[in-house]
This record gives sequence, C-alpha cells and structure tokens, in this order.
Amino acid sequence: MDENVCGQVKLVDNILQAEDFVRLRIEAGFAEIPVEHARKALQNGLLNVSAIYHGELVGMGRLVGDGAMYWYLQEIIILPNFQRKGIGTMIVNHLIDYAKANSITGKFTTIGGVSAKGKEPFYKKMGFDIISTGIKKMIEIE
Repeated sequence: MDENVCGQVKLVDNILQAEDFVRLRIEAGFAEIPVEHARKALQNGLLNVSAIYHGELVGMGRLVGDGAMYWYLQEIIILPNFQRKGIGTMIVNHLIDYAKANSITGKFTTIGGVSAKGKEPFYKKMGFDIISTGIKKMIEIE
C-alpha cells in the first residue's frame, strides 16, 4: 500500500449504503447491527461521509444531532489495514467543518461523541476532552 494513502483518499458525503455501513462495522470489530437499523440511522443522521481509496470504501463517519446546537460524532470507522494513516483525522475534521458551517448558536458550539475503547488518544490528539460519558470539544465559530 502506498505510503501517502491519505492524499489519495476522497471523502464523499451521503453515499453510504446500509449494507456497507454494517460491513465496515463488522470488519473493524464493532458489533453487527441489522441492515434495517443501519438504513434508519443513515436516514436520520445529519451527514455521513465515506472515505474512498482507489474506488474502495475504507472508512466512514457520521454526524448526528439537531443540526443547529448539538452535534455528535458517531461510527468513525476505518478498516484495520487503513488505520493510522490519517483517514480518521480527515473524516473527523470534515464532520467538524460541517458542524462549524451549520451551527447557529453564536460564537461557540460543542461536538460530543463516544469513543471506542482504546481510541481515546486519537480524540485527545484532535483536541477533544475525554469525559466520563465519552468525548467533547468546544468549537469556536469563525
């Protein structure tokens, strides 16, 4: 695999299919969920982003919330062979940028989420606080 994978990954909004959502969860070691649950989750979310590398879906992330004041990162999932190559960071930054662009709370907004066990350092490195119920980050709206 090319060393500069990140430079060859394209992020595409709202193309994720429920079957691929379930497959990524399983391949990355998350619990399997029914396809119908995945479909409903994708329909009700604010934004989902797919990471595509040479035509292959290698990662995903979802942003849920009310679309104005409260934002939550969900299922930031990268296939194991593509982890630690910057793709997760790309996805999280993309979702944060969306929240910042669409926040109507004034000067600040908060993005929360739940980190998979052992992935807390990834979020800490990105400026999130690790709290008892997950992660959070105060974002300044420019």
